[in-house]
Amino acid sequence: MTLFQLIDYASVAVFAATGALAASRKQLDIIGFIFLACVTGTGGGTLRDLVLDVPVFWVVNPDYVLVCSVVAILVYFTAHLVESRYKLLIWLDAIGLALYSAVGAAKGMAVTGSPTIAIISGVLTATFGGVLRDQLANEPSVLLRPEVYVTAALIGAAVFTLTGFADFPPLVDALIAMAAAFIIRAGALKFGWTFPRYKPRPGRKPEEIV
Repeated sequence: MTLFQLIDYASVAVFAATGALAASRKQLDIIGFIFLACVTGTGGGTLRDLVLDVPVFWVVNPDYVLVCSVVAILVYFTAHLVESRYKLLIWLDAIGLALYSAVGAAKGMAVTGSPTIAIISGVLTATFGGVLRDQLANEPSVLLRPEVYVTAALIGAAVFTLTGFADFPPLVDALIAMAAAFIIRAGALKFGWTFPRYKPRPGRKPEEIV
């Protein structure tokens, strides 16, 4: 197994842990833990593979489902030891996002050779599992949090794609990309980095519209 493959497994495991933590906050049974962990851990990669029209990664290699299940069981027996499970969930999500932004971009580039598709693939892989987790667990969506989220995945995927043109080894590309994505997301969580938000203005009355 290559180090890049280990990063792929780590991405799935970290996101699976966030799904299991969400299950712990809802006091689900162990099957609920495994279900949420598997959906979260594989959700982004599943969407990526469907969009790229390639065999879904966990169907080709069911070991990914086993990784999610083992993580879920571990969290089931240890989650009560964590004082703030939502805070841990958010920070693990940041790590998973950073890892998956590079992994997703790498697969998008390998399949299509298109930098644009590689970046989109990285963003989808890094964000969709977390979105599914929050919807299923009825948690506040990470997409609706005020600090930047998708932007961090976008930067990670873009950095991986751009460094690929510098003829670095793929692992170096991935490490640089993951560091960039995590720094952005961690800074957003720590310092509240945001983009200017839309400020709605009252609509005109029908009689005022010409």
